[in-house]
Amino acid sequence: MDNFLIKYIPRGLRRKLRKVYYLPSDFFSFLFKKRNELVPPKGKIFIGGGDFESVGTEFLGYFKDLCHLKREDEVLDIGCGIGRMAVPLTKYLNSGGRYEGFDVVAEGIEWCREKISSKFPNFNFQIADIFNKDYNPKGKYLASEYKFPYPGEKFDFVFLTSVFTHMLPKDVENYLSEIYRVLKPGSICLATYFLLNEESVSLMNNNMSSMNFQFGSGVYRSTHKTIHEAVVAYQEDYIKGLYSKIGYKISEPIHYGSFCGREKYLSFQDIIIASKP
Repeated sequence: MDNFLIKYIPRGLRRKLRKVYYLPSDFFSFLFKKRNELVPPKGKIFIGGGDFESVGTEFLGYFKDLCHLKREDEVLDIGCGIGRMAVPLTKYLNSGGRYEGFDVVAEGIEWCREKISSKFPNFNFQIADIFNKDYNPKGKYLASEYKFPYPGEKFDFVFLTSVFTHMLPKDVENYLSEIYRVLKPGSICLATYFLLNEESVSLMNNNMSSMNFQFGSGVYRSTHKTIHEAVVAYQEDYIKGLYSKIGYKISEPIHYGSFCGREKYLSFQDIIIASKP
């Protein structure tokens, strides 16, 4: 069901269909208390595929092992959705640590505030009313001009999972600049992408990829003819150039994903880890 919705149905309609489809199982889980109270009902989950809890646990491992996240760190989750990354962090960050998250989908923020912030006061969630054709078509602000609501050099760690995969070039450049601004010197940013390079393009051309980036031109391509933000892939050299232009130092190697049909990979999407010198 999830794969069908993601591939063929526009996101707004997808959320409505998902609620209807999962209504019986969500009701059963509620009635018999079969679900962790920090895990949203399946009908409310509007982010990508994969099991909610296992994906969150997977990335917590990357945060600790690859980014050296400490329990007392101040963390920013950009595009926090409905708490998939926040939930495992509630078990890791201590009372000296702090989590901030923002997202364009108000329903997700409201759920996180009610279920997570009420139990963990050092976890804060904000709505960012940013325009996105797919996620928030009535948004007030442009992502290319949005200023994060935090002071400079505040965070020890910033991460984005499946955010740049829904943004266009000017938006990505602005977000990378804002992340650089709010990172403390020596701190780290983890971001996921679909990167176009010799290997991934070759695999896609040989029909090995689960994603078909056939629309758009130049530095990016999309899976959707008219809503390019639906799913976006970027030329790897372009993204690396942006990091260099802004001042980041990329921690090599890039951790490539399985989306294009690779046999050796770390996660589904490609992962870039970079630091602010």
